[in-house]
Amino acid sequence: MSQFVSHLTLGPEIGSGHFGRVLMGQDPVHDVVAVKLLEQKPGEPDADWALRKAGLLAEGQHLRQATHANVVQVHHAVERVPDAYMIVMEYCEGGSLQAAFESGPSSLSFVRKVGTEITAGLQALHNRQMLHRDIKPANILLKQGTAKIGDFGLVTDNIVLGYASQAGYNDHLPPEVHQGGGTSVKSDIWALGMTLYRLLHGREWYQRSPAPRFLIGAGGFADSLPWLPHIPSRWKRMIRRMLNDDPAARCQSAGEALTLLAGVPIDPDWECFVEPNRVVWRRSRGDRVHEVRWLHDRSRYEWSAQSMPQGSGNRRRLGASSHPLTRSQSERELRAFFESQS
Repeated sequence: MSQFVSHLTLGPEIGSGHFGRVLMGQDPVHDVVAVKLLEQKPGEPDADWALRKAGLLAEGQHLRQATHANVVQVHHAVERVPDAYMIVMEYCEGGSLQAAFESGPSSLSFVRKVGTEITAGLQALHNRQMLHRDIKPANILLKQGTAKIGDFGLVTDNIVLGYASQAGYNDHLPPEVHQGGGTSVKSDIWALGMTLYRLLHGREWYQRSPAPRFLIGAGGFADSLPWLPHIPSRWKRMIRRMLNDDPAARCQSAGEALTLLAGVPIDPDWECFVEPNRVVWRRSRGDRVHEVRWLHDRSRYEWSAQSMPQGSGNRRRLGASSHPLTRSQSERELRAFFESQS
C-alpha cells in the first residue's frame, strides 16, 4: 500500500476501535471519507508506538486486499511522520448495527438481509485466507442500507492449518477459543451466530441473561439461550447450528451459512418492543393491526392478543392467557400462538 501525506481535512470523531479513533474527513479524490487515526500517546515508548503503528498499517493492507461490496473499502494509507498514521476508507453514513441492537429486537426481514450481507463479506475474507475474529454489531457498518464488515484491527491471514491466534470480543468467542485453542473460519461462524441472535433480540432482552463469556466454556451454550417466542423454529435451528460446541458440527463455511439464511422465513414479520415489564408485538394485516402483549409482575405472566382496525371498526380478541402463568407456561402458549399466525 502506498504511503503519502494527503491533503485531508479532518472533521469530528465518529467512533473508535481497537487501534485508534475514527474521524470524518474530506479527501480531494474520494470526497467524504472515514479516517482511522493512530497517534503516539504521551509518554509512550517509541518502540511501543512503532508496534501499534505497524498494526494499523497491517489492517489497511488487509482491507485493501479484501475488495467486496460487503467489506468497507480502504482507499489509501497516510503517514504523518512522526506522530500519526491514518487509514482513509469509505464513509458509511448509516453508522453501525450497534444502534439497531441498542434500540431493541430487529425484524426477521432486516436480520436476514443484513445477515446475508455480513456472511457474503465473511465469505470474501475467508476466500482470501483471512479471518475477521471480531464479528459483532458494532463492527458492521451501513452504507445506503447495505451492511459492510469494518474494524479490521484483529483480522489476520496468518493461518496455520486453518487456525490463527486467539483474539476477539469475549462474548463472541466459541468454546475452543475459551479453552485455549486458536481461531478459525468456524469461530467467525460462531461470532456470526451470536450477532444474528443479538440483533433478533435487542439489548434489553440480551442483558437479562448472564454474559456469554461466563457460560460458553461450560458447554451447551446454544441450548441455554432464551428466545423471544415469536422467533420461528428454523431461525433457532440455524443459529444453534452456528453455535454448536463442536467445530466439526458447526457450519463449516460462510457459503453453508448463506444457504441456511436463504431458507429462514421472514413472514409474519412482527415488530417487537422489549420493555422491563412487558413485551409488545405488532404487525399490519390489510386494514387491521394485530397486537400481542406479554406482561409480567415478579413471577406472574399474562398475555393477550387482539386485532384492531386502522380506522373505524371493532377490536377482536385473538387469544389470551386464562389466568396468571409461570414464565415457561406463558412462553409455551405464546410460541403456539405465533406458530398459528404463520
